[in-house]
Amino acid sequence: MRKISDSTVRRLSVYLRFLEQANAQGRSTISSGELARLGGTTSAQVRKDLSFFGSFGKRGLGYAVPELTRRIRDILGLERGYRVVLVGAGRMGGALVQYHGFRQRGFHITAIYDQDARKIGSRWNGLVVRDVKHLESDLKKDPSDIAIVATPAESAQQVVDRLVRSGVKAILNFAPVPLNVPPDVEVKTVNMALELETLSYSLANR
Repeated sequence: MRKISDSTVRRLSVYLRFLEQANAQGRSTISSGELARLGGTTSAQVRKDLSFFGSFGKRGLGYAVPELTRRIRDILGLERGYRVVLVGAGRMGGALVQYHGFRQRGFHITAIYDQDARKIGSRWNGLVVRDVKHLESDLKKDPSDIAIVATPAESAQQVVDRLVRSGVKAILNFAPVPLNVPPDVEVKTVNMALELETLSYSLANR
């Protein structure tokens, strides 16, 4: 399969949410125009995004909601569950653990780590915060598909190096620092300041 851009994958995720809403409402079909309007794009873009993965829908009839929902979930790899480990039991980590949307999408946080002795042993949403010094040995016994890094910037690279050595291939980074990883490891960085700056630009240039 050809390389698919991150922007296309993000739009598929947006389409999926609207399809799930339509499915819950009992709708049988939805048009590319409606998906475009809800997703803030164009009908042509919707059709192009879907065309990367095969033929969907019929001209004049739209897309079958249950089928397209299932196909996009399959494309996004959501038909299986993922084990997720969280490193960093600060405010950000606490908010992420409480977010129920992860489990609904099949992302199950199975372990939380921190180096702060005051936090180690405390219970977060049913999970006991573990000492990060046990990270490698724990991952050897119970491998994780994805890691979330919510540590201070100065310790993020060291943590990521340990995760990579332990076999983790996908990392969601909330630390405000670029990370170096091998080519076979995927990193997505969530930069809150950058997102706010894009909103600031929009307000300043209306």
